[in-house]
Amino acid sequence: MERTEVIAYFSMEVALAPRMPTYSGGLGVLAGDTVRTAADMQIPMVAVTLLPRKGYFHQQLDPQGRQLEEPENWHVEDFMQEHSRRVSVRIEGRDVLLRAWKYDVQGINGFKVPVLFLDTDLPENGESDRHLSHYLYGGDSRYRLCQEVLLGVGGVRMLRSLGYNNIKRFHMNEGHAGLLTLELLDEMLQSKKSSTRSLLNAVKKMCVFTTHTPVAAGQDKFPMELVRQVLAKYRPLKMHRQICPDGDILNMTLLALNLSHYVNGVSKVHGRTSAKMFDRYVIDSITNGVHAATWASEPFRKLFDRHIPDWHHDNFSLRYALSVSNDELWQAHMKCKTRLVEYVNQQFDGRMEPTVFTIGFARRATAYKRANLLFADVERLKSIAAGSPGLQLVFAGKAHPKDQQGKRLIRKVFKAAEQLKPAIKLVYVPDYDIELAKIIIPGVDLWLNTPKPPHEASGTSGMKAALNAVPSLSVLDGWWVEGCVEGLTGWAINHPPDSKDKRRGRVKDAMSLYHKLENIIVPMFYNDRQKYIQVMLHALALNGSFFNTQRMLQEYLRKAYLP
Repeated sequence: MERTEVIAYFSMEVALAPRMPTYSGGLGVLAGDTVRTAADMQIPMVAVTLLPRKGYFHQQLDPQGRQLEEPENWHVEDFMQEHSRRVSVRIEGRDVLLRAWKYDVQGINGFKVPVLFLDTDLPENGESDRHLSHYLYGGDSRYRLCQEVLLGVGGVRMLRSLGYNNIKRFHMNEGHAGLLTLELLDEMLQSKKSSTRSLLNAVKKMCVFTTHTPVAAGQDKFPMELVRQVLAKYRPLKMHRQICPDGDILNMTLLALNLSHYVNGVSKVHGRTSAKMFDRYVIDSITNGVHAATWASEPFRKLFDRHIPDWHHDNFSLRYALSVSNDELWQAHMKCKTRLVEYVNQQFDGRMEPTVFTIGFARRATAYKRANLLFADVERLKSIAAGSPGLQLVFAGKAHPKDQQGKRLIRKVFKAAEQLKPAIKLVYVPDYDIELAKIIIPGVDLWLNTPKPPHEASGTSGMKAALNAVPSLSVLDGWWVEGCVEGLTGWAINHPPDSKDKRRGRVKDAMSLYHKLENIIVPMFYNDRQKYIQVMLHALALNGSFFNTQRMLQEYLRKAYLP
C-alpha cells in the first residue's frame, strides 16, 4: 500500500451513520467520533470493526415499560463497498472465511479514513459460521469469543491482505480486540527466531490499549478450555502463561494490558481507578471527547459560523462563545427545544410545552446508571414542580437483552411517570440512537446524569449537551469531575465520599439532587433567566471547547501514537 505509517484503530462497534446499526451505545459513538476527527485532522488511520447485519436490536416498549427486542434489518450494499480479498481464521478446526466492506469517512478537507467491516456471511462458510458476525454482543460466551477472534485475528490478517504492512500502532478501543496482540505475536513467531521476551517487547511497542471498564465484572473473560477449543493449535496459546498469567482464564483486559506499551483510562478519575484495579501496570488517562461538527445542532452550527468561523478546524476557539449575546444563544436554544417538543408531542402525545423547564436523561439502562434516582421521593419531586411554573422530563435508553436489572429500571421509570401525573409530564422515548440523541440532547434545558461512582468511566452525553449550551446536573464521576465548575458550567450532585452504607449513599445523592433543583436550578431558570443563560454560555465555552475529539486525538498523537 502507501509508505505512510498508519494507525490501525480496532473497535467492536463504530457508529458512523444514522441508518447503519453498527453500534450499541457510547463505545461505538466514541469510535465513530474518533474516526471522523482523524479524517478532519488528516491522520493516516484505518479502522477495523465487525459487520452486524442484524444490528444491536430495535427496542419497543409496551405501556408498562416492558422492553421488546427485534432484529434490525438493513442493506449493507447501500452504504459500503465490498473488497474482493478474502482471509480465513481457524475456528474449532474449521477455516472460516472473512471479507471486508469499506466505508470511507471524509474529513472537512476531503481526507478519507477507511473503516473496514468484517463479515462472515459468505456461501463458502457453514450456516453457523455465516452468522458469527450477525449480532452485536449477541449469543453466549462461545459466540462472543468467536467474534473477538474475527475482530482481533481476522482484522490483522485482513489489513495485511489489503497491503497495510506499515502500521505504526494498533489501537485497541476496549479489550474486545485484545487477540490482535496474539496475531502480531504469531506473525513474529513465523518470521523471527528470537527470545520470548524480545518478541513480546516487539508486540508491545506496536500496541495501544484504551480501557473503558472501571469494574472487574465488565471485563471479557473466557475459560482457557473454551479458548483452546475455539483456537485449536493456535501457536501463541503455548505462551499463555507469559502473556496473560491469570490461571485457567483468558482475561482480555489483562491480555491487552500485558502487550501494550501505552495504556489509558478515559478520564482522569477513571485512569486513577484503573491504576488501583491493575496496580502492576502504568495506566495514564486521556479524557474522551465528542466530534463537535457532528453533535452541534443546526441552530448552534449557524451561531458558530457567524461568530467563530474557524470552529471546525479549531475546536478550542469555541471558547469565544462567551462573546455571543444572551438573546442569540437563547434563540438558538429555543429552536432546538421547539424541535424536541414537537417531536415528542407528535410521536407520543407528550403534551409538552416549550416554555416549561425540561430535564433530559438518556443512556444505557443498567443498574449503575440509576435512571430512577430522580424518583427516589416522588412527592418531593412533585412539590418542586408545584413550587414553580412547571417541570417536564424526557427519558430514553436501551437495556441489554440479558440485563434484567436494566429492564426493571425502565419499568420503574414508567411507573414513576404514572405517579407523577398530572403534576409532571414524563415521556420515555424508545429505540434511542444517534438520530434521537441529536433531537433530545440539544432540546432540553438541563442534562441529568446519576451514575454510582466510580462506575462511570467517562460519559460523553454531557459533552454533547455542552456543545449545545445545555448545562449538566451530574454526580461527580467520569468526565464531570473535570468539567464541573459549580454554578458556572453546571452543578454537581454531591456524593458522600467513601460511604459504606449503599442505601444511605443513594438517599444522600437524591437529597442533593432535589436540593439543587429546588433551591438553585429551577428558580434560576424561571426567575433569573439571564443568569441561567450565562451558565449555558460557560458550559459551551469552557466544556464544549475542551471536551472534544480534536483535543482528545491530539493527546493520543502526543502520548501514544507518536511519542
